[in-house]
Order: sequence, then structure tokens, then C-alpha cells
Amino acid sequence: MSLDPGTEAALAEAVRDARGPLVVRGGGTRGLGGGGEVLSVAGLSGITLYEPGALTLVAAAGTPMAEIAAALAAERQMLAFEPPDLRALLGTGGAPTIGGAVASGASGPRRVQAGACRDSLIGVRFVDGSGRVVRNGGRVMKNVTGYDLVKLMAGSHGTLGVLTEVAFKLRPAPASMATLSLAGLDPERALAAMTAALGSPFDVTGAAHLPGEGRTLVRIEGLGGSVDYRAGRLAAVLSAFGAVAVERDPDAVAADWAAVRDVAAFAGRPGDVWRISVRPSDGPGVAARAGGEAIHDWGGGLVWVLVPEGTDLRARIGPVAGHATLVRAAPETRARLGTFHPEPAPVAALSAGLRARFDPRGILNPGLMDAAEAAA
Repeated sequence: MSLDPGTEAALAEAVRDARGPLVVRGGGTRGLGGGGEVLSVAGLSGITLYEPGALTLVAAAGTPMAEIAAALAAERQMLAFEPPDLRALLGTGGAPTIGGAVASGASGPRRVQAGACRDSLIGVRFVDGSGRVVRNGGRVMKNVTGYDLVKLMAGSHGTLGVLTEVAFKLRPAPASMATLSLAGLDPERALAAMTAALGSPFDVTGAAHLPGEGRTLVRIEGLGGSVDYRAGRLAAVLSAFGAVAVERDPDAVAADWAAVRDVAAFAGRPGDVWRISVRPSDGPGVAARAGGEAIHDWGGGLVWVLVPEGTDLRARIGPVAGHATLVRAAPETRARLGTFHPEPAPVAALSAGLRARFDPRGILNPGLMDAAEAAA
């Protein structure tokens, strides 16, 4: 059974009247959620405010990302955090939504320069577990008192409330871009190259290392003359790591970084996919212990790993200053290992307290965020 309210008021009423668990669903692209009645936000769709001159966008949570991307492209603007589209990786359908991007905290390669989804998010409206409509933040950057719910809602996976509207600060789309690439580097050497690029004054907006031929990619963006100059200077910096190829064709550059963003190298291939967030310096060692194939993004701070089905990767890599999230696996593996990394006891207590505050009946995606603790 599914609930498909078409307005925020109807959604709030559906939550208030719920007598059991609700599985909050946006575009249905991620395949998460346990048992319960499906509560869809797809009916809450549309851009409610777009002011290109103020670099501000407000949209209903169920608005498809494609609609938002098209509106922004017409004004040569973009969401700075480069949200990924993981449908090919996960083997799912549906249409990614802006609310789903916020709920999952989705952030792509540009995070190393522009920050995460939560750093572009300036306001939210949501319905909490009691059916109350809550608003926090606004349409311009400002300080707020009490809970910073804008930050809390990003990455909460619908466990604190059901998003109904989100507001973002935007940035201009780059006029030009280039990818500098090195071939044949091992992960340790690639980390050194990415660190050198990110530590340079040339405003790098992406740094990744791919499996297979060991390609290491570095992206720069901006005005054409600036990109030309910085590409030349950065190529000189990276020449210490091997021959540097510079790609300036915009379609080729966009395709390379879409593949990094969407983890295309693992799409359609058998095995489980894990997402590990660590200190960049720890990335090569964690990937080595994990085995399988690894993609290093965010200058080494994000490691995607493809391993045989059923692998307990957390046990394999051991204690790590970070967290390992199970992104793609069979239901029985997810049930056994949990999706999210077990939290340290003080953090788990804080998380449980927040969920009790905003969802006192425990009906919004129950067990999703603490499933790993239950399995551990």
C-alpha cells in the first residue's frame, strides 16, 4: 500500500494518521527502506522560487533532478555539490529527486572544492514524526538559533522528518573546463599526485583515481583564459608523477567526471559495492585491506570498493577513522551487515535522542539508520 499526498498539508495529515511504520520514498532510486506503508513525496513537485540574480533556488522535495538541472542550465548555473545519479550502479529505475539528494546527503567530485550538499542547503521545510510542519533556515544565508535543522536533515535519510521543500544557494556554471590525467599510478602514488594538485594554488575542483589502467584525474574549471593558464601550470606540477595529458573538449571532460560521480566503473558488474569515507592519507591502506577494486574520489577521502557478494568489508578493513556504508548488496547481506557503519556509543546516543525528539513514535524509516548497530 502507498500513500501519495499531493500537498504538504495532506502529507502532514498522512503522518499524523499513521498507525504503523512509514517508508519514506522520493524517486525510488536507492532501494532503501524496510517494512511499512510507503509514503511518497513524488506528488510534491515543482520549482517554487528561482532567482538567478540572487543565485537562489527553492523547490518541492519531489522535484526531479532533471527538471532542476534544465532550469539551471538555461541560466548557466548549477548546484555546486554535483549530486550523483546511482541508478546504473544500483540497477534501479525511478527519477532522482532534489529531496532524495538532500535526504541522502549526496555529494559528487566537486565536494573537494565546493563542499557537500549540506553546505549549499540554506533552508528546509519538513513534516516531523508527529505530523507537524517545521521550517528552518530561509532563502538567504543567515544564522539560526537552536537546532541547525538544515544541516541535520542533510543525510538523515528520512528518519527525522519528511522533507517537503528545500532551498539552495547556487553558483555559476563554469565557462570552460579541463581534465589533467596521469596513467599507470598505484594508489599511493596517485594520492601523492592528487595531494599535490589540491595543495596547489590552481583551484582544483575534482581529484580522482580509477581502477584498471590506474588513471588519475584532476579537474580545473573557470574562464577560458584562466583554465588555459592553470592547466599549463598544474601540468608542470604533476609532471613529477609522469606524462600529463590535458583534455579540453567539454563533452569529454563532462563524461569523465560523470563516470566518477556515478561510480560507472562498477555499474552492471557482479559484487557488492561499499562506500568508505576516510582521511585521504588512509585511503590506499584501507583499499588494500578491502581487496577487490577501488575508486578513489575527493582527493582520496572517498573510496568506492567492489568486492565479492556477501563480503563483510568492515571486518576485513578493521578499525578505521571513518565509516563504511553498504551501498549495493543482496537483501540478506544488508540484513546481516547493516547499511550504515555502527556509531560510537556517545554518537549513537545523540542520534537516538534526535530521532526521539523529531519522531517520538518511531514511524519514519524505522531501523534504517541504526540497522548496523542492531546487526553488530
